[in-house]
Amino acid sequence: MALFWLSDEAWAMIEPHLPKNQPGARRVDDRRIISGIIHVLKVGCRWCDCPAAYGPSTTVYNRFNRWSRRGFWQKLLDAVSQTDGATKTVAIDSTYVKDQRAAFGAKGGGQEQAIGRSRGGWTTKIHALTDVIGRPYALLLTAGNVSDVRAAPALFERAGPMRYLLGDKGYDADGLRRLLRANKTTPVIPGRRNRKKTVHYDQQRYRERRLIENAFCRLKDFRRVATLYDKLAANFLSAVSLATMISFWL
Repeated sequence: MALFWLSDEAWAMIEPHLPKNQPGARRVDDRRIISGIIHVLKVGCRWCDCPAAYGPSTTVYNRFNRWSRRGFWQKLLDAVSQTDGATKTVAIDSTYVKDQRAAFGAKGGGQEQAIGRSRGGWTTKIHALTDVIGRPYALLLTAGNVSDVRAAPALFERAGPMRYLLGDKGYDADGLRRLLRANKTTPVIPGRRNRKKTVHYDQQRYRERRLIENAFCRLKDFRRVATLYDKLAANFLSAVSLATMISFWL
């Protein structure tokens, strides 16, 4: 088993963004601990089953949890995902994640922790925006029964400027189209069957929407992303952010 999941090049990218001057007389090396966190996310084991080679399992979990409360993992993804001009064409979509028994019981109830009943049972939705080459750079969690078109505006707040937005029929709503055009973005979204007036869109460009589907498949190679075990939505979003960073940006 390789101790470090991060190459020297990848570590060089994230090390400058890590919290400095942290307490602890015998503080375990950050690279070692982060590798342990990635191991748990990848193989899907319990935190207490993290191999001792990465350090004490309580330290691995506590550092993940403490930095999650600070929003650090999302900030780290923002720091390394330098999209710049790669957002000319942006795709939007969501994917369902099955919520396991361990995910229930947190304060605030299911809706506050992004858990809701959908056709697949109790689920959570990961909403994402991907750049022109299919790399997710903005993420949002909702309960599984929240519609895509309802969640989209909150995700757009993190999108930055974009010229085209690719989305499936789930995003076909007049209000959403007006919002995009007001921000000088051309919607590349097919119309629903019940529309009385045909919607014209760039079918050639729409084919690139497959990239966001591929991105979700790649993220779900991380077992603790494919299935939700975390009680707190903030911790699950942190896990998705870290998996996104490892899979696409390092």
